[in-house]
Amino acid sequence: MDVALQDQAEVARDFLSGLLARFGVDAQLGVTTSEEDERVELRVDGGNLGLLIGPKGATLLAIQDLTRTYVQHRTSARNGRIHVDVAGYREKRAVALAAFVRKVAEDVTNSGKAVALEPMSAPDRKIVHDTAAQIGGLVTRSEGEDERRHVVLLPAPDGAGSPTDA
Repeated sequence: MDVALQDQAEVARDFLSGLLARFGVDAQLGVTTSEEDERVELRVDGGNLGLLIGPKGATLLAIQDLTRTYVQHRTSARNGRIHVDVAGYREKRAVALAAFVRKVAEDVTNSGKAVALEPMSAPDRKIVHDTAAQIGGLVTRSEGEDERRHVVLLPAPDGAGSPTDA
């Protein structure tokens, strides 16, 4: 069922506000919607929010999944995407990961040998694939299952290269 993004945003805000209160976190919660992207963005800002991010963003991802599940349960919504960010973590992570991928891509290009990265979340794998695609001369491939899923960077056979299996 399609549910208005504003309605989903209100339910998500209420849930996340309650969750933040349970965590005992003093933070500001901003909510924006984008009809064009069918997206609800919730941003948590404040001090000492590392607890909400967790190692490699694992807690943040869990909070996002809980929020999305709650919204779907309460509204029966099957449209729209719910995204949660804490203290700009996602953008900082994307910048750092892209820089790392450029370094590894240079190593792969120079050595001609494939490099397997550590297991990572689907959003992080997408950043790797997208960054490698901008560089060219590489092929990327996701391998493994569940929490062991990771990206392998390989030199492109013909020197062109494009991401696969994001």
